[in-house]
Amino acid sequence: MSAPSVVVLDYGSGNLRSAVRAMERAGAAVTLTSDLDTAMEADGLLVPGVGAYEACMRGLRAIRGERIIARRLSGGRPVLGICVGMQILFEKGIEHGVETEGCGEWPGVVERLQAPIVPHMGWNTVAVPSGTRLFAGIEDERFYFVHSYGVRDWTLATNDRTPDSHQPLVTWADHGGDRFVAAVENGPLCATQFHPEKSGDAGAQLLRNWVSSLS
Repeated sequence: MSAPSVVVLDYGSGNLRSAVRAMERAGAAVTLTSDLDTAMEADGLLVPGVGAYEACMRGLRAIRGERIIARRLSGGRPVLGICVGMQILFEKGIEHGVETEGCGEWPGVVERLQAPIVPHMGWNTVAVPSGTRLFAGIEDERFYFVHSYGVRDWTLATNDRTPDSHQPLVTWADHGGDRFVAAVENGPLCATQFHPEKSGDAGAQLLRNWVSSLS
């Protein structure tokens, strides 16, 4: 059986080489590119991101990355966002008084953490929901965070008639008494606020879990 193909989306943001190496170690055949057709055809798309929300969205739009994400998801094709690559999936971000429109795949606002010490930098446990596939076998592990902003309120309404298997699974973390979204599993769209590529064995297992779901 051939390895699942994964495109790491190159839009000028993120630790691209470390993301490529981490996905290769997770068992994927990896291509680093901004090419629309290649990104559409891959089994999985990884959207990295570091730095300012506005700068990431500007870079993403420059390569029509928001269209790539939307088109993949409309066809049920998996996408994984990491750090700011997760944040830009929400409706908007507010940094230093600047409000920037995001991809709008989920409702919600990325805003500054309300904690005594910011940025949040270091290892943290997370509160994982039952039924997770992304965190299978690593539910009690710690992951590495580096961020000052996050989504502090999950606002996507769920339908009581929707099967549990189709409900979004939201993982939470706490920094300085402020709770924020640490990860989301929502059908073909998954994302983590932390950096799995910097999270040792636990992060490596999470990426393997995601890659194995592509085949």
